Amino acid sequence: MSPRYQTFPPIPAEYFALFETTGWNDEYRLTPHDLARALKESAFMVSAYDEGRLIGFGRVVSDSIHAMIYDLIVAPNYQRQGIGGEILDRLVKHCQQAHIRDIQLFCATGLREFYERHGFEARRDDAPGMQYRRAET
Repeated sequence: MSPRYQTFPPIPAEYFALFETTGWNDEYRLTPHDLARALKESAFMVSAYDEGRLIGFGRVVSDSIHAMIYDLIVAPNYQRQGIGGEILDRLVKHCQQAHIRDIQLFCATGLREFYERHGFEARRDDAPGMQYRRAET
């Protein structure tokens, strides 16, 4: 299998179905419309397809100085085949070519070594950065 990679947005319903495989939506409770808006607001994205089916995805949000990589997802039955690494490498290369000075991402539990193999490093405990914790509703 050799995936086909593209840099234009996937169909929102396909993206939603892939997003659902992560379990993240248990917390976020996003709709296909929410994810379609996220696609529209993204600076760059990479989708991976196998025989016309969306099997991997990642996107960048940027202000041209800082970039944040979000939603690096590979369908469960396609993981550990190099697809996530290829998507990540393409996202980083795009940021470098755009002369973005700061590339960040959130790392899911258990994936630190994957991101380190692709040039990322964990911030020190005393490094700047915080996350807003929304109040329970």
